[in-house]
Amino acid sequence: MTQNVLLDSVDRALLLELQNDGRLPNKTLAQRVGVAPSTCLARVQRLQNAGVIRGYHAAIDPAAVGRGLQAMLMVRLTTHSRPLLGPFVEWVRRLPQTRAVHHVSGPDDFLINVACADTDELQRLVLDLTARGEVGRVQTDLVFSSWTCGPVTPA
Repeated sequence: MTQNVLLDSVDRALLLELQNDGRLPNKTLAQRVGVAPSTCLARVQRLQNAGVIRGYHAAIDPAAVGRGLQAMLMVRLTTHSRPLLGPFVEWVRRLPQTRAVHHVSGPDDFLINVACADTDELQRLVLDLTARGEVGRVQTDLVFSSWTCGPVTPA
């Protein structure tokens, strides 16, 4: 659970450096932000424990692993009710094609980013979604290009 954490200039510098390279050794990270390695380690652990740093990951090119067809699926449930949300989200998150799930406002309830091998796999996925009783509508938009943006900076 994320806590409200007061961030000073050292915390902000740590977050920036780690977003640019989450594999930095503690000693290098400490040098870059101008603190002792022990201070750096304690600060990073505090940010992790507070839920500010949620994890580290490798960014994989979907096309390089056979999932070059990406799409955004706008899903509208038949009824927007709390008992349906949890099970639906967990089902979607377990699908190997799912890259991200967003619960959104507006006419749709969910925006789901998927990566598929080809149009046949995408069609099967959409049909699996529409076969679920809680799903009322699915709109599919293909993704032609994507760009990542800069690091998240504290407000």
